[in-house]
Amino acid sequence: MIHKFTKENIDEIAKVLGTSPKPLGNDVFRFEVKNEDDPRKLALEVHLGLEVDGNPMNMVSVYAFNTFLQLHNCTAFVASDMLQQVTFFGRSGDKTSGLIVEKTAGCSLYANVDQAILNGDFTQLPEDLMMCGIALSLTESMDDDFSF
Repeated sequence: MIHKFTKENIDEIAKVLGTSPKPLGNDVFRFEVKNEDDPRKLALEVHLGLEVDGNPMNMVSVYAFNTFLQLHNCTAFVASDMLQQVTFFGRSGDKTSGLIVEKTAGCSLYANVDQAILNGDFTQLPEDLMMCGIALSLTESMDDDFSF
């Protein structure tokens, strides 16, 4: 099931990222994120209401210096004031993908992460997997309908 983004969702994302949403047509919102301390910036676009083979989907795109990332079938997101980041999720079966956009114009992508990594004891994982498990642990706050 795709997430039904609302005006409040778009405003919440903008607040956490410290920017304003710029509508690009009726169903695309662009957020330009800049880090004033470092010469770093990125653009986040949230595409709503796309249809593929008659099925609705959301897509999140990130444009940064020498980088382009997309998360298709965004099924949920968590905007965290405390972490100063927005994490977009997609899940298929026992695999989860997460795209994290930070207020400081940082960005991370974790793709096709096995549910066993997210449910296990992250302190027992190798360091590289530990970071992934911690970053995507926010999926624990999602309800059982979190899938696509």
